This record gives sequence, C-alpha cells and structure tokens, in this order.
Amino acid sequence: MKIVHVVEPFAAGVALFVKSLTETMPEDLHIIIHGEREHVMSAKEVKRTFPKGNVRFLRWKSAQRSINPFKDLLALSELHKVLRRLKRKNLVDAVHLHSSKSGFLGRMACRLAGIKNVIYTPNGAPFLSGKNFLFNFLYKQIEKFGNGIGGKVVCCSASELQEYQKLGIQASFINNGISLKALASVKKPKTKNDKFCIITSGRIEEQKNPALFNEIAAYFSGLNQFEFIWAGDGHQRDKLTAENISVTGWLNSQEVSDLVAQADIYISTSMYEGLSFGVLEALSLRKPVLLSNCVGNADVVKNGMNGDIFSSEADAIVKLLTYYNNREMIDVMGQHGQDICSTEFDMHRNFKSYQQLYRNIPAGEIDAPRKSVK
Repeated sequence: MKIVHVVEPFAAGVALFVKSLTETMPEDLHIIIHGEREHVMSAKEVKRTFPKGNVRFLRWKSAQRSINPFKDLLALSELHKVLRRLKRKNLVDAVHLHSSKSGFLGRMACRLAGIKNVIYTPNGAPFLSGKNFLFNFLYKQIEKFGNGIGGKVVCCSASELQEYQKLGIQASFINNGISLKALASVKKPKTKNDKFCIITSGRIEEQKNPALFNEIAAYFSGLNQFEFIWAGDGHQRDKLTAENISVTGWLNSQEVSDLVAQADIYISTSMYEGLSFGVLEALSLRKPVLLSNCVGNADVVKNGMNGDIFSSEADAIVKLLTYYNNREMIDVMGQHGQDICSTEFDMHRNFKSYQQLYRNIPAGEIDAPRKSVK
C-alpha cells in the first residue's frame, strides 16, 4: 500500500507517532508531507530517526502552526497541488492527517483532489486547553466543520474519543503504543546518597503546564534529597524557576530513555494530551507515573496500581511524599506499569489496526486490541 501522511508539527510526539506507523508497516510505502518547527527540532534531524527503505519525504513549505487566513490559504493550495500530483501518479491508497492544523487543511485538500480514503488523528484535541473560552469555542467549530468535509476521525485514547463524541463527531479510537523498552536502559542501583528524582519530558509549552510543574518542585526546594528534571525545551522554559529543577534542553531519544530509567517517578502536569508517548515510555521502563487529571492521562493509570492521578498542586505533593516514604512500593508499581504497557500499549499490535483502516475496513471491524485502561 501507499500511505500519504500529512503532518504540520513534524516534531516531538506527532513525529514519533508517524515514525511508529512506518516501523510497524515496513512492507508499505509511506510518503510524509511535512512542515517544520525549527525551534523544536529541524526536519533534517527528525528524518534521521525514520526507516530508510519505505519512507519518502516532501516538504510542506507554507505550513505553520498559528491560525492565519492568508498563510493557511497558501498552505491549502500547496497541499492540494501535492496531493493531486501524487494521485495522478497512483501513489495514494490512503491519506492520514496528523494534528488539528493538518487535519483541517488536509481534509479540504483531499476533498478538492477527490481523495476519499482519509483518516484524521488529532493527537491532542486543541479545544481542551481550558485557558481561553473563545479559542476553545473556535477550535470546536473548526473541528465540526472539518468533520463535515469528510474523513474518519480516529482518536488515540478513549478519553479523547469521548470529547469528540460530546461534539457530536462520530469517531473511533486506537490506543497509542510504543516499542517496549524494559531492557533498553540498565538502571544503576540507588545508594542512600542519591536524590529522589522526579522527571518529565517533552516540549516546555503551555499545554504541558510548566507553571504547575514549577509550583510542585518549588515546595521541595528546601529539601535537598529531592530533584526535578525536565528533559526537553520550549518557549516557556522561563516558567521553570525553582532552584531544584534541571532543564536538559533537547536530547535524542536514547538520552531521554537513560534519564527516565535512572529516575524514581515520572510526572505529567499537562492540561490535555492525546496519549503521551513520554508517559508510555516511562511505563515500559518500570516507572510509576503521577499524572494530572486530564484527557489522555486518564487512560493510563489503573486503580493506583501503576501510579496515581492528581487534581491539584497539593494533591501531587502529598503523593510524591507518599512515594518517597514508601520506596518499596515504587518497584511494585513499576512492574505493574510495564505489564499494563505490554498489554494495552504495544505499538506493534495496536498500530496494525491503522493498516486495516488504510485498506478501508470500517473502524468497527478492526481486530487489534483497542481497549482503554480504566
């Protein structure tokens, strides 16, 4: 098969999502039409991580993140021309659109090009930020309008699906997944002098709520046995002012895995997620996860066996102190987390479901496990 992926934020979790699809379907040709966010990572750097044999790249020069009617019309025109050219060359069996900007412009471009087999995965619904009612309302209307143009909406978690259903949008879901990494990094034994390490990873942006991460860390500033690490970088790095926070800047995936493997707890302060690859990797590395109570995160924690959900700064602090004072529970929870990850979030099983969608099999007939952890 020949699958065309359209992706504007060609970095971070979305790029990893597309890369995972290409790895689980090595027999298919993947053509990736991509934008670039150089302040996060250059497209050249991202491309290096992809398989060489079955992937081709086409630059989407006009694509950009913010809403700008003039620039978006240019991006739509460019994308339409590229898709139409690929269709003429018989290089399109399915088009998979990734993230909200690509989803909106991509569905319009596919409609204009006469391409009907279209799949849209939001990977984090933009109307869930909760910061600005007017922007949230606008994004909801854009999602509704885009859905009316065509294509199948396939969410990456059960809770994200529920949010789209609340909008009256018919959708399905396939859990995100990762390649299990339990043995990828060897954890060094902890000594009595080692600090209790709480880590997170990814873009330092509003969605990830670095201000909340900073507030939680600041509570522990006078306690030398605690340290906090943010593995990543971003526009809101200046929000991380607590003296016990280390910001690594952008690292390659192995370096991030090594840091997570040496930490005690993985924390997410996000306001919303699709289904975080950072959280899933932490589970695969036997780390308990402490996650904010939001869409995407809510699908991961199971009855406190592999971590906890928190609803406030005080709630997170109490749970971190509980972990610190009950070290024996960390290894037990970590093992439960790895077991849950292998059962629910194995990409080699979950992402095969997309292959059936590409073949235009109705979502209700997908065979691979899609069950969400409750």
